[in-house]
Amino acid sequence: MLPFADADWQNLSVLPAQSVEHGEVFTRRWVVDLILDLLAYTADKDLCDVRLVEPACGTGAFLAAVAARISASCRRQKRPIGDAITAVSALDLLDRNVQQCRAVVAEQLTGDGWQPDEAKEVAAAWVKQGDYLLRPESAQRADYVVGNPPYIRLEDVPHDRMAAYRSVCSTMGGRADIYVGFYEVAMRSLAPDGQLGFICADRWMRNQYGRQLRQLVTSRYSMDLALVMHDVDAFDDQVSAYPAITVISNRLQGSAVAADATRSFGATQADDFAAWYVKSEPKSVSTEAYQAARMPHWFPDEDSWPAASPARLAVLEDLTERFGLLEDGKTGTRVGIGIATGADKVFVTNDADLVESDRLLPMAMVRDTTTGTLDWHGTFLVNPWTTHGNLVDLSAYPRLAGHFEKHGAALRKRYVAVKQPQRWYKTIDKVDPRLTRRPKLLLPDMKLTIHPVLDEGGLYPHHNLYFIVSDVWDMRVLGGLLLSKVAEAFVEAYAVKMRGGTLRFQAQYLRKIRVPDPASISESDQAALAGAFDKRDVKAATEAALRVYRLAELPD
Repeated sequence: MLPFADADWQNLSVLPAQSVEHGEVFTRRWVVDLILDLLAYTADKDLCDVRLVEPACGTGAFLAAVAARISASCRRQKRPIGDAITAVSALDLLDRNVQQCRAVVAEQLTGDGWQPDEAKEVAAAWVKQGDYLLRPESAQRADYVVGNPPYIRLEDVPHDRMAAYRSVCSTMGGRADIYVGFYEVAMRSLAPDGQLGFICADRWMRNQYGRQLRQLVTSRYSMDLALVMHDVDAFDDQVSAYPAITVISNRLQGSAVAADATRSFGATQADDFAAWYVKSEPKSVSTEAYQAARMPHWFPDEDSWPAASPARLAVLEDLTERFGLLEDGKTGTRVGIGIATGADKVFVTNDADLVESDRLLPMAMVRDTTTGTLDWHGTFLVNPWTTHGNLVDLSAYPRLAGHFEKHGAALRKRYVAVKQPQRWYKTIDKVDPRLTRRPKLLLPDMKLTIHPVLDEGGLYPHHNLYFIVSDVWDMRVLGGLLLSKVAEAFVEAYAVKMRGGTLRFQAQYLRKIRVPDPASISESDQAALAGAFDKRDVKAATEAALRVYRLAELPD
């Protein structure tokens, strides 16, 4: 791993699994061997003629394995070890780590029968002191980049160095961790068809701070493998950094493998997995120690990459390839959220006589959707908007004016009112009068399972409800499709999970759902979906959806 300097890293708050002083965590040898095998960095090749970079070598966990393979390669090729003097470039910021790494390499090479002077010369050439993120790009060109980059919060880095990192690493936005920069610099350094193999925290695949890194991967590189190892004993110390092995290539996106290892995954199982990975068949494998599935492509969206079992990820990728998004201009299908008022105590009421009747807009609330059939409890929006999208003239509505003035102090303190004092009685969102009349599916924000409810037209949704409208879809047919476990699988893979397994059915996740062309659904399947929706029969909806999506099953 790559720490900074002794003085800089005193009193840092880092993961418990890392060294207290330097944020270091060391990788087990069998994990290193697995990564090298996955990259096909093997002794049967002439490893003197390729260049491997280790950006944060620490005390030599990766270099010992690399040295052993280069040594064996030289024996096979009948080349002196001196021919490998430019085959490796390893860096660390701490001088003591540099010295230890050189000793590890020299010991490995002399143990393999090379002369001590030669071994020391090669080790000194391989391992240098320096900052990988700040080296000139020309000095880092590589056929392979391997390692376990540091997992340290960027805000814990000394200010000057943090500024320097941000200036050279465009992906290190927001509260990014240092490893994000290591991914970026490593990928940019790869020669054509070069490969990166890291074991690192996988939070960047889903968190906001990883978005720019995901965009870089999807736009220019091939995401070849994501092997999730959260429960695997992969490090010398106990670690809680949600590690995964990722393999990324400098080429157009090709086939990709999603895999998940269990607690029983060890050296033997790693060998088995690597042997399966380098073959083209079978497309999936499931053992007690790991599950894996081979997909034609990786997911193209940089917003977030899904999290699910490998088999389910393969199905989702297949559906992503074959079907269009739920929100679609061709069908006029749109996903939105209900109105945010900024002061529900003022703008939301159950008093039908509170203000002038035409200033009360019937409103759908989450509690109205509980049974699966819309059951309005008499809630209204106190509506300050005209049908043309302007604020009403309060002088024309004395009761409305009186109500707002009664709460004037609170309304005027809101940010929207401070920003526009003359519009102090506006809601945060405007009212779209057309939405009230339209048939729409309503979905509560937080729910254990997907829960579409049909409003035939007449209510305006509150901001805790998301809605779907369409110019083409029969809303009962679409409702049946969304009620199915197939649609829920998309949300489950992308959405933030709350305590107790509650899902967030927000617009950004609903928009991930893939759906067929409505015209392609047979009349019998349309009837089956609509009937299942009316009866709230998830099983029947799922069975019909599987036929519509042309799936044999939906794996767990």
